[in-house]
Amino acid sequence: MEAKGISQAVIGRLPRYFRYLGELKDEGIERVSSQELSDIMQVTASQIRQDLNNFGGFGQQGYGYNVEYLYEEIGKILGLDKEHHLIIVGAGHLGQALVNYMDFERRGFLFRGLFDIDPKIHGTRIRGIKVRPMQEMERFVKEKEIDIAVLTVPKSVAVGVAEQLVSYGIKGIWNFAHVDLHVPKGIQVESVHLSDSLMKLSYNLSSYDGQIEVE
Repeated sequence: MEAKGISQAVIGRLPRYFRYLGELKDEGIERVSSQELSDIMQVTASQIRQDLNNFGGFGQQGYGYNVEYLYEEIGKILGLDKEHHLIIVGAGHLGQALVNYMDFERRGFLFRGLFDIDPKIHGTRIRGIKVRPMQEMERFVKEKEIDIAVLTVPKSVAVGVAEQLVSYGIKGIWNFAHVDLHVPKGIQVESVHLSDSLMKLSYNLSSYDGQIEVE
């Protein structure tokens, strides 16, 4: 699927550009060439130029890119120039770990609520956020204008919970359940399958076993 004619592969590289440019900005570097970015990111300079040209280019031949400007512009493309209000559905170990990860807030992703079916943890707080029963979720989503829901529930209930969230007005779902979600057009889903990433690592280990070159 493509958004405005821009491939998901290009969109998938934007967070890496943003992260590396942020590091350069923190180091006080004002300008960077596509070749210098290539050396840092292990992406070809021509690919970098092609990617950025999808959004207007941002650079000047012989000058390169202004680091702070490009960092801010990519942030806008990624929607990081505005706040996003999130809830987590499933207050288990993964849900708690996500709430405790402070970097999300620095990027404008603000956790507003935690929901779980376990009555034993209702009313407890995780980093100041109260765990609420599922019955309160609809009103909370509408009153707090929540736009993103994070699913950290078992796959056996994930589809039903996702349908509920869509009916409540949620526009984006960050899905950690091991199941594919089929939602109406216009609802954005980003699924994170941790085991897929680990299996990819396993494949690369197996494929290159014994082929490591030491200089």
